[in-house]
Amino acid sequence: MHFLKELKFPIIQGPMAGGSCTPELVAGVSNAGGLGALPASMLSPEKMREQAAQVRALTEQPFLINLFVQGKPSPSAEEVARAAELLRPAWERLGWSSLPIPSKWCEDFDAQFDTLIALRPAAASFTFDILTPAQVERLHAAGIAVIGTVTTVDEALAWETVGADAVVASGVEAGGHRGTFLGPQEDATMAARQLWPAVAHAVKIPVIAAGGIMTGVDINDALSTGAKAVQMGTAFLVCEESGISEVYKKRLVEAGSTPTRLTRAFSGRYARGLENEFMRQMASIEKQFPAYPIQNALTGPIRAAAAEQGDAELMSLWCGAEVKRARPMKVAKLMVLLAAEMRTR
Repeated sequence: MHFLKELKFPIIQGPMAGGSCTPELVAGVSNAGGLGALPASMLSPEKMREQAAQVRALTEQPFLINLFVQGKPSPSAEEVARAAELLRPAWERLGWSSLPIPSKWCEDFDAQFDTLIALRPAAASFTFDILTPAQVERLHAAGIAVIGTVTTVDEALAWETVGADAVVASGVEAGGHRGTFLGPQEDATMAARQLWPAVAHAVKIPVIAAGGIMTGVDINDALSTGAKAVQMGTAFLVCEESGISEVYKKRLVEAGSTPTRLTRAFSGRYARGLENEFMRQMASIEKQFPAYPIQNALTGPIRAAAAEQGDAELMSLWCGAEVKRARPMKVAKLMVLLAAEMRTR
């Protein structure tokens, strides 16, 4: 069932949640010989079915679906009120008299998982926690390859133990949310080029390298450490088919010397993005915010309003540490370029 052997190029598009991975982007990667990835962590079962159908209308090639493994939080009213007060500078900047409290904190993972089984993509990847052996068996019974996201060697070994077919070894340079699930998130700081060979040496299943990979030369470097494929997010985030807002895309393309860093202020889980005013303003208090997905839901209205107003200083500008090397173009052209760069070495 090994999906990686069927790819023309060992390139997997990172499953970036929040509307950035349009069906056109996902299908574009798969049509060009890589593996497109549909992020479904923030989608209802109905939306999952709808978007998977849109991808399938654009490609007959395999693609994967990604989910966040998460429970149903039940924060106290006091915890929510405290977090809303800490966020006051942000919502007051938008001219609000209070922070709107969401009606739900996240999607129902069990319902999403059942929908995933029914959709039967070629592969499914999981972030934020680990599945049970029984869940992995259900996926395998449906013909779905299972990929775990890891930030440490111990996490890779844990996924191998439950029966995963591969792991994405995500170095600290990677953009967006860290997939850490064993031990404190603050401790999972291995650089990509240290993590990849360490994981490849520790497990027998294929390793997919992630973190700071922007070119075909980078892909070759990653494969030389023992990885069987790469996962690239930021490189695809600036493609024409990406669904991010124009102000977000402009900030990434013009990132230059603007630093990226990890923050938990936006979502309650460490994630890497382009530094902006919100990050700086919340830096001293970010550890006081509730854990994901509560904080993520609380800042959702702020980020949405900021995007509507074109205020990049209140948006989560997720991207990897090598964003300055991102190249805006159509996804098909980028895939051709990456393949050419891999061959010229």
